[in-house]
Amino acid sequence: MGFSPLGKPNPAFRKPPRKRVRLLYERRISLFSLFVALPGMLLSGIFIWMQAWSLESKFALILVELFVWWLLAMALHEQTTRPLQTLANVISALREEDYSFRARGAATDDALGELSLEVNALADLLAEQRIRAIEAVALLRRVVEEIEVPLFTFDPDQILRLVNSAGERLLQQPSVRLLGRTAREIGLDSCLSVESGTLVPLHFHDPNARWLVRRSSFRQKGVPHTLVVLSDVSRALREEERGAWQRLIRVLGHELNNSLTPIKSIAGSLNAQVSRTVPDADARQDFQRGLAIIGTRADSLNRFLQAYRQLAQMPPPVFRKTALHPIVERVAGLETRLRVQVIPGPDIQLMLDPDQFEQMLINLARNAVEAALEPRHAETGSQEATNMPSPRSDPEVVMQWGVNEMDLVLTIDDNGPGFLNPSNAFVPFYTTKPAGSGIGLVLSRQIAEAHGGSIELLNLSDKKGCRARIVLPQGQPTA
Repeated sequence: MGFSPLGKPNPAFRKPPRKRVRLLYERRISLFSLFVALPGMLLSGIFIWMQAWSLESKFALILVELFVWWLLAMALHEQTTRPLQTLANVISALREEDYSFRARGAATDDALGELSLEVNALADLLAEQRIRAIEAVALLRRVVEEIEVPLFTFDPDQILRLVNSAGERLLQQPSVRLLGRTAREIGLDSCLSVESGTLVPLHFHDPNARWLVRRSSFRQKGVPHTLVVLSDVSRALREEERGAWQRLIRVLGHELNNSLTPIKSIAGSLNAQVSRTVPDADARQDFQRGLAIIGTRADSLNRFLQAYRQLAQMPPPVFRKTALHPIVERVAGLETRLRVQVIPGPDIQLMLDPDQFEQMLINLARNAVEAALEPRHAETGSQEATNMPSPRSDPEVVMQWGVNEMDLVLTIDDNGPGFLNPSNAFVPFYTTKPAGSGIGLVLSRQIAEAHGGSIELLNLSDKKGCRARIVLPQGQPTA
């Protein structure tokens, strides 16, 4: 041991501790099996050497004893180590999640046999737990796949690690193309930056869609992950909005009807009395003209209210199996101002209310024809029109349909000026037409949602015009 200048031992010069040499278990068993018989072999050798036998006989007998001693020692070594090696192999298989191996020689009232019994029982328990875990994971995956709300899982780097079928339909991409991409790349970064329970707009299908974000955290292999569940509340919000409009219409209709009926009656009575009490012909004519205007406007206002009451009194649809092609052809033939081109799709039948469905198509086709025939000046996104008209091609309206996975997609395209603000199209009473009532599109969407579907209005990206996109399930919607 070295010393520092102050006379203290220097730790740098300490000798490393000696490692204790330990023989392997098999070597110790071999040595112990030899040492056990060593005293008897020594006594036996002395006894043989003291006999009056020939030297060759003595050496031969001693060699035979040594050989038997060696055989017995090897047999003891084999009986001691082989069962332990077998148990080690079984435990190693269990560690590798291979539960098909079992230890042999398992029996009661035997120390080694009881150990084998316990190892086999452990293997059975682990195998049962593994089967339960596999079944639980399979059930969880099935539930996640069948659930109708989009579900996403992100790691700490906001990389997508799990997505269900509803999430694939929302993003319109398969999971193999989504997994491994960041939330920003797939357009869900806003869902990770807001508080749980917040409404966010996600413009994947419907530009007016509102989604409720619910976010929670969990750990997988010790790494924190984020679970994002999206719920489309657009339809629920529209139902609340529609309910508010319906209640307002009922109140206004009731109050106005109570006023319009006596106004019309009084105007008629005054008109009859004027002809008898007013001698001046010019004054009588002025009175009669004014009272006639009052009665006419009362009738018009009453018809106006009756049209709006459709929003509050539309009956539920009566579903029956109906072919799609004849309805589309019939709706296209009803339009006389412009030929509506029909591009036939698959010949399918749907569970729907044919009367309501046909009325919905009539409303949408009429709007498309009016848009295609509408004279417009050149517009490039601003609301101000110039004095130079833009070149217009011949007006056209095209109706076509196809099947997308389990849904029917029917589109009505026109080459009109398009929408300056498509988000206002489904607002009740909102209209850009001089004689419009603002309820046609609202009724159409109400009919589509009553059939379990949806309607979307969007401007065409490759050319001028608008598209009405109707999505309906091929089966009858559940209540």
